[in-house]
Amino acid sequence: MTNYDAIDFSPLDAFTADEVVTHSPVRDIRLPSGNVLALITLDNGRDHTRPNTLGPATLAELNDTLSTLRARAAAGEIQAVGITGKQYILAAGADLSQVSQVPSRDAAKLIAQRGHQVLGQLSTLGVPSFAFVNGLALGGGVEVALNSTYRTVDSSAAAIALPEVFLGIIPGWGGAYLLPNLIGIENALEVVISNPLKQNRTLKPQRAFELGMFDAIFSPATYLEDSLSWADRVLTGAQKVVRKNEPGKIERLTKWPVAIKMARSMLESRIGTVPRSPYVALELLEKARSGTKEEGFAREDDALADLVAGDQFAASMYAFDLVQKRAKRPVGAPDKSLAKKVTKVGIIGAGLMASQFALLFVRRLKVPVLITDLDQARVDKGVAHIHDEIGALEAKGRLDGDTANQLRALVRGTTDTSEFADCDFVIEAVFEEVGVKQQVFAGIEPIIAPDAILATNTSSLSVAEIGAHLAHPERLVGFHFFNPVAVMPLIEVVKTPTTNEQTLSTAFVVARGLGKNAVLTADAPGFVVNRLLAKVMGEAARAVYEGTPLMTVEKAFAPLGLPMSPFQLIDLVGWKVAAHVQDTMAHAFPERFFASENFHSLAELSQVVEKDKSGRVTGWTKAAEKVLTGAVGSTPSSEATILQRVQDGLAQEIHLMLEEGVVPEVEDIDLCLILGAGWPFIDGGASPYLDREGASERVFADTFHHPPILGIVSR
Repeated sequence: MTNYDAIDFSPLDAFTADEVVTHSPVRDIRLPSGNVLALITLDNGRDHTRPNTLGPATLAELNDTLSTLRARAAAGEIQAVGITGKQYILAAGADLSQVSQVPSRDAAKLIAQRGHQVLGQLSTLGVPSFAFVNGLALGGGVEVALNSTYRTVDSSAAAIALPEVFLGIIPGWGGAYLLPNLIGIENALEVVISNPLKQNRTLKPQRAFELGMFDAIFSPATYLEDSLSWADRVLTGAQKVVRKNEPGKIERLTKWPVAIKMARSMLESRIGTVPRSPYVALELLEKARSGTKEEGFAREDDALADLVAGDQFAASMYAFDLVQKRAKRPVGAPDKSLAKKVTKVGIIGAGLMASQFALLFVRRLKVPVLITDLDQARVDKGVAHIHDEIGALEAKGRLDGDTANQLRALVRGTTDTSEFADCDFVIEAVFEEVGVKQQVFAGIEPIIAPDAILATNTSSLSVAEIGAHLAHPERLVGFHFFNPVAVMPLIEVVKTPTTNEQTLSTAFVVARGLGKNAVLTADAPGFVVNRLLAKVMGEAARAVYEGTPLMTVEKAFAPLGLPMSPFQLIDLVGWKVAAHVQDTMAHAFPERFFASENFHSLAELSQVVEKDKSGRVTGWTKAAEKVLTGAVGSTPSSEATILQRVQDGLAQEIHLMLEEGVVPEVEDIDLCLILGAGWPFIDGGASPYLDREGASERVFADTFHHPPILGIVSR
């Protein structure tokens, strides 16, 4: 058993210089029964935009606070301890900026042990402890609550989650042991593994309460008063605490191993075996079935130390920094004061993509949205679809009745384009063909105001060519969404040589208003995401046409850790779209991109690949095999050859994109891949992975990062 009090934690003092310390002041509250509860309030002295975090100095102070309270409890001065947070926030977990600076595995283990020592005190004070989760609680914030004897939650708390697996680590301050023993293995698998892998999904307080993470839930108006009253009743015995989801002997013997086995199978099917943290978390949850808490904490210490010292965590921290900081301050964005105020949006087209745009614009900007198409039937169908989607959101409780009605009233359809005269921002969502887009803009430009913004959602065509016949090409900007529009957080803002500052500024301000992250790119074929996805898909297609079996190709890409295999991705985006993108890229760069006429033949089929229940590709359909018969060669490649080809191809393309000035820095390429294509944090997008695998050195005799982004064990 680890004696945490005997460990020398002084080496952690080296990481406190830049820490925003979360203090832990205490005030005594006399409850109606006469019992005294000492209430700790975690507070870093900043507003809600800077959440409480738990760095080394914070933990040292909290350790002293809890030690003092233990002594007071032993003296009979207090009958309970409570812990809550500043307004809206309990804690956002460990200070990751501090964790990422540790120089050795031993130092990483000290961080795990320090958390266990300090938070573990909440269960050894000699009196009951109560966690009053009054707002945001992530990672270590949730573990503060789990280490307490009892827990309540504010029904308006922004989010509850253990997101560590998403970041390449595990809940290392008690979460991996305490949670399954509180709420059962199936619920714990959802919180610890499934949710982080679903784009870092968080829990609403009501759901966390239903899972059994909290003993009571109260409304925000009187949250602390209600929590204190509830705690007093628990202390007097008037309130019985029943935990229905706490696992019993039968669950431990039967359900637990079955749930672990199913979860492992799900992980292997969905994400492959490259990401380490989900499997380490799974092993910890499996072992939490038996043994002591001390043994569970010791396992967390070693697991967290191993992961923090590894390459995947280093890449994850790089990716986390991009998403948290760079994405919020887009490089190259003009001053927002230059932006034109958008009071009405026009959308050319009324199909599925246009309808997605309309729903997003009206929900986020809450301004009138006008859609148009070639005939009234298409317009009516588009408006009806938008109204149905608003109704679906209302049915799910995500919109109230009044808001839903207001949004419906803001959406109109017309075939009379003269109604676009007062639109400030007009975006097209028509067929991906230069002539078609030129035609719709030629028809709308004379109608709208001279300074109204024109935006194209093209995925790979030249924006400058689309605007070649405009009277005012300076007001045209690329505004490339990713599908599904409501979910994907990236917009590529494409600047042509003539795009002016007002247009560019407006595009960035609108993107932020839509809740999206915008990245500035030059007007180059495929921009960023589609150019690199075309490289991935093209190398997969090249291997097939050389004669490599489909499943060999699929498996070859597994070490990249991508969210989808190449042919699963092609099937998702659509074979016609993929064929079009490949043609565009092969036309622009014939020496580097692969395309085949058979792509178009396959695209004509109703189904090209067979897939299992989880969506993984299992083989060609008979119709596809017929199309491919006679079209493939007899020189198959090995998995290793295919993998190196795609690694080197990506390294070459990214290097060229930087030389061409498609984006200012490699960080912008990685950010686009993370936000627009779901590339994993554990790769850091692409460039840290390519450096680590030697592709950068092979291709251009250097690395993208200086020094390369590596874990402690690889430095």
